[in-house]
Amino acid sequence: MHDHRRLGRELELFDTDPLIGAGLPYWRPAGAAIRHTLEEYVRAVEREAGYQHVYSPVLGKRELYEMSGHWAHYADSMFPPMDLGGEQVVLRPSLCPHHAVIYRSRSHSHRELPVRIAEVGGMFRSELSGVLGGLTRVRGIQLNDAHVFCAPDQVAAEVRGALELIGRAYRDLGLRAARYRLSLPPEGAAVVGDPEDWRRASTLLAGVLEELGVPHDAEEGEAAFYGPKIDVQVVDGAEREATLSTVQVDFHQPSRFDLRYVGADGRRHRPVMVHRSIIGSVERAVACLVEQHGGAFPAWLAPVQVAVLPVSDQEVGAAADLVERSAGRGLRAELVGPDRGSLGARVRRTRLVPYQAVIGPREAAEDRVALRLRDGRRLDPLASGEAVDRVAAVVDARSGVLWPDPVAA
Repeated sequence: MHDHRRLGRELELFDTDPLIGAGLPYWRPAGAAIRHTLEEYVRAVEREAGYQHVYSPVLGKRELYEMSGHWAHYADSMFPPMDLGGEQVVLRPSLCPHHAVIYRSRSHSHRELPVRIAEVGGMFRSELSGVLGGLTRVRGIQLNDAHVFCAPDQVAAEVRGALELIGRAYRDLGLRAARYRLSLPPEGAAVVGDPEDWRRASTLLAGVLEELGVPHDAEEGEAAFYGPKIDVQVVDGAEREATLSTVQVDFHQPSRFDLRYVGADGRRHRPVMVHRSIIGSVERAVACLVEQHGGAFPAWLAPVQVAVLPVSDQEVGAAADLVERSAGRGLRAELVGPDRGSLGARVRRTRLVPYQAVIGPREAAEDRVALRLRDGRRLDPLASGEAVDRVAAVVDARSGVLWPDPVAA
């Protein structure tokens, strides 16, 4: 497995600067292309699953986090409050308090439930300098987060749906989970809220894992302060384990925020809050993708999908036309001209690009292109429009293969 810190910089995906600060990486154009595609992918998957997307501020009053319980149980990982107009505001360590406030901003009927609120939003952790590294441990995080507000009898279905979304995303992204962990509170330790709620939540999570046939390890002391959770663990190039995706059942915060819905009996009832993240933080997800793919990303996710290689200066005009045509189909194409070296050198330089489109004198004259695939296969020349259409079809399908039909090498 590759080290994303080294390879990510070699591929010019991200970098850091002392003037910005430790644990605060910035994204270069290639990395930003992956990040944007990843964020749009997860939003599309969530929309299909019935989630509504919101935006919420990265700041909140200290009282918000006192109400949620973060101030009492998580303050050591939060940045210090800032004095502002006689109030104290805090960079948020989590999105769930904001989403709870959004839910309670209007009344809800049992007919609306479950209410699924999602966001790719910024949050901040005051990590110690000694644990910071690359994209896996950072101080500013873009989290793919969502909160489902549902009736108690809907919780199991929502947990099951979240795990299915996680499985789908891992298949589409080519990610591998090291293991699933059922994270429980320390044995015998006092818990926040009603111990019976914790028991119910733990039993429910374990039951869904068993129903889906997902092997898992139960580990005490790994729960969130407000409830037990399922963690999807990944392993990096140094064999260090970390959590990427998570599903959590929370009876605590709905009580703290006095969340309600009107039941079929006309009375007010307390919803359950299911926290879930399909890909975790964008930063850690990209780190996993770099390490598991070694820079050879699935075609739909690659920062450059088509490298257009004119053999000589005479074919540069035709190559530029192909780049423009590719961009018109939503592909990320780049012209790699003769001014950047011999054809062989350019082929080697773009070896991680899924498709290399070589245009020689004959291809330019006939408006055709000879495609070379990243796996070493070479296709017979195709009409430029057909080549673009077929590449776009693979990308649009988020396929894990470069070319769907058998071809001769």
